[in-house]
Amino acid sequence: MADNTVKVTKEIETTKSSHYALNDQPPMGRRFLLGLQHMLAMFVGVITPPILIANAAGLGAAETSFMVSMTLIMSGIVTFVQCKRFGPIGAGLLGVTGTSFTFVPMAMAAANAGGIPLVLGMAMVTAPVEILLSRFLKQIRSLFPPLVTGTVVTLIGLTLIKTGMQDFAGGAGAENFGSLSNLLLGSFVLVIIIIASRFGSGLIKLGAIAIGLISGYIISIPLGLIDFTPVFNEGWLTIPRPLYFGLDFDFAHLLPWMIAYVVTSIESIGDLTAIAETSGEPVNGQLHQDRLSRGLLAEGLGSMISSLFNVMPNTTFSQNIGVIQITKVGSRVVGYVVAVLLLLLGLFPKFGAVISVMPAPVLGGATLALFGMIASAGVNIVTKNGFSDRTAFIFSISLSIGLGVTYFPEIAQSLPAFLEVLFSSGVAVGAVLAVFLNLIVPEE
Repeated sequence: MADNTVKVTKEIETTKSSHYALNDQPPMGRRFLLGLQHMLAMFVGVITPPILIANAAGLGAAETSFMVSMTLIMSGIVTFVQCKRFGPIGAGLLGVTGTSFTFVPMAMAAANAGGIPLVLGMAMVTAPVEILLSRFLKQIRSLFPPLVTGTVVTLIGLTLIKTGMQDFAGGAGAENFGSLSNLLLGSFVLVIIIIASRFGSGLIKLGAIAIGLISGYIISIPLGLIDFTPVFNEGWLTIPRPLYFGLDFDFAHLLPWMIAYVVTSIESIGDLTAIAETSGEPVNGQLHQDRLSRGLLAEGLGSMISSLFNVMPNTTFSQNIGVIQITKVGSRVVGYVVAVLLLLLGLFPKFGAVISVMPAPVLGGATLALFGMIASAGVNIVTKNGFSDRTAFIFSISLSIGLGVTYFPEIAQSLPAFLEVLFSSGVAVGAVLAVFLNLIVPEE
């Protein structure tokens, strides 16, 4: 066992010291290890949104497990298309895709109003927004500078913290909500994440949130907090079933979802640019412009098709940029490995069932850390080029109004229906306000 451990450790160290460019072919052993690191880095980010939305819609363990499985399957498919490139679709870079947290606030509002069918219907109907944006990148980029996108990302993280804290205390409607046992379990997960993130290195650091989740899950078993009945009752193979939940539409939810697609498009432009840069590829010129257009087109089409297969929209994951930076490997064939791993995990429903019975405090401990990281990433985007008086003004006003609406969404109840939904979403209000102020407030 010790010899195997030394062998694997040396393999990882050798991988990190090597550099494989975009079209290089790492050996199969290294390719698998690299793909595994990418999968672990983004795994929690992929499975958390469907769990949150399933909980908001009141789904049972079996349906939640099905959503998780389908999410992993579609994540694998869209990742393969993004890395491989098929004609005008796909950036052809090592871009790993998965369900975006950008859509969680809008999806939770839709789930509360009309269940999963409304979530999927709105996701599909508004997906053409990203498809159209992929054709007009030059025209729209000036409307969404880092100040605007950073403000929106910060709002996404801050508005989701309420959901994370609710799970931390036991979950919505829990009889023992806020009990000492729930708080201790959530705190245990959070402490593990802090230790792994701050004192770990390499794979331990990248997989800090996954390590925290697994640790909390294992501790919950002897405490009798997990009922494995749904796992035993689940089958061995997931058969994708399009339109399993159906589709619904409500015009009142249209604008927030359109804004979410604009925001995630701008985020993906930044992520794909960072991936190209860390992979040693040009980030200027027509080649890069074409890659961005193809990448957004893959995401838009992938999100539309995902909706038909019961999955929320997909986007390129930022977490995996860090893996490229650490490993110095930008070979897109590594993305093929990630895609296969995600497909295999999704095809076996017992795996999704194991996740669906996770205690709420375990998920809450992890998501509190994750949402806080999202918020801090937004602040970093805003302040990357300095923090002038103008930046501070736009950021603070957009943030305060967006959070105010989040705390008191009922202030919009007297507005027309389509405006009520918009102004009950703190993220949507903050995004519109940031764009507007950025246009009218003069440069210093």
